[in-house]
Amino acid sequence: MSIKADNQRLCLKVIDRIKDDIQNGVYRENEQLPSEFELSKMMGVSRTALREALSILQEENVIVRRHGVGTFVNPKPLFLSGIEQLNSVTKMIEQASMTPGTIFMSSQVTHPTEDDMLRFQLTEDSEIFLLERVRTANGTPVVYCLDKIPMAILPKGFSHEQESMFGWLENKSGAVISYAVADIVPIGYHDTVSQILECDPETALLLLKQIHYDQNDRPVLYSLNYFRADKFRFHVVRKRFE
Repeated sequence: MSIKADNQRLCLKVIDRIKDDIQNGVYRENEQLPSEFELSKMMGVSRTALREALSILQEENVIVRRHGVGTFVNPKPLFLSGIEQLNSVTKMIEQASMTPGTIFMSSQVTHPTEDDMLRFQLTEDSEIFLLERVRTANGTPVVYCLDKIPMAILPKGFSHEQESMFGWLENKSGAVISYAVADIVPIGYHDTVSQILECDPETALLLLKQIHYDQNDRPVLYSLNYFRADKFRFHVVRKRFE
């Protein structure tokens, strides 16, 4: 067996061992793991194999490594959702048996950018409603949201106090969200958003960019949702096509 293959085998051994130890309660949420020296000695592997395993575990959000402090067990995500399921943030929080809330930060009517004109099929003289909010679960900030909606589909005198954007669009404009095209972008610390969501410097974010379409295949909502990666986890069911 080559040195590279042997390191990969040992790396997988360490990953499985640490995951099993966390699952069995040997290491609990937010608990600090032993030092790299102690872990490599306990598991009988080189520091190189151990560090590779820890890097993979950090990418999977199983652990978090704090420079100059140590390695800690990440809390399990509170919210799990299949990315193929089009749920509102409100619904995801309710499914976790928590109370959804909203902090309204700002709203404005502005002219569309070139990207807005393309995604919504608008002209330069159109207007866009831009809404900035923070969604909370039991009072804790968990998602930062920027939403754009063409003013043409909104009725006059509308109010954005309703928490669910899906419900708001359906009730106010008759636009029923049927499907969305989404991109998921993992990002690190964000100077503005991470502070708003009260994140530690090591807490990653998941940016979900989505264009939502109504029952008539009309693009009605573009959203940028920044999820705390330690609170949310998305999965997808992939099927094989012959």
